[in-house]
Amino acid sequence: MKKIQIVNGPNLNLLGKREPGIYGSSSFESCLPALRERYPDVQIDYFQSNIEGELINKMQEVGFCYDGIVLNAGAYTHTSIALLDCIRSLRCGVVEVHISNVHQREEYRHHSMISAGCKGVICGFGLDSYRLAIEGLLADMNQAKG
Repeated sequence: MKKIQIVNGPNLNLLGKREPGIYGSSSFESCLPALRERYPDVQIDYFQSNIEGELINKMQEVGFCYDGIVLNAGAYTHTSIALLDCIRSLRCGVVEVHISNVHQREEYRHHSMISAGCKGVICGFGLDSYRLAIEGLLADMNQAKG
């Protein structure tokens, strides 16, 4: 069974409450069961923290034994060289995810410090961005096999 870790960063625990005009009215916890149901042959684990070091610890924990990571680093996307260094050190692929289209937002959100280490970036599709990231990881894994 393939294993994918979803890692959400700061303030994403407030999905469904925080700025619903940008992030929607659903919590991530309401999206997770649908992802697990859609991919019954994939173990999908979830972790959220508002603390940068905890995000790094989780990715280091799973980055050598899981098949992929879906990372929504929140605002750390735009500031964290430490996350980039972590991503570059992992064996498994990482897909950067954003719920909103960051390029339609404030200028400071247009640059990602972590993209250079990621297999890909998905943004602007709401919570469906997570499904698209999983699809990308699975396609990449299948391509590597064949």
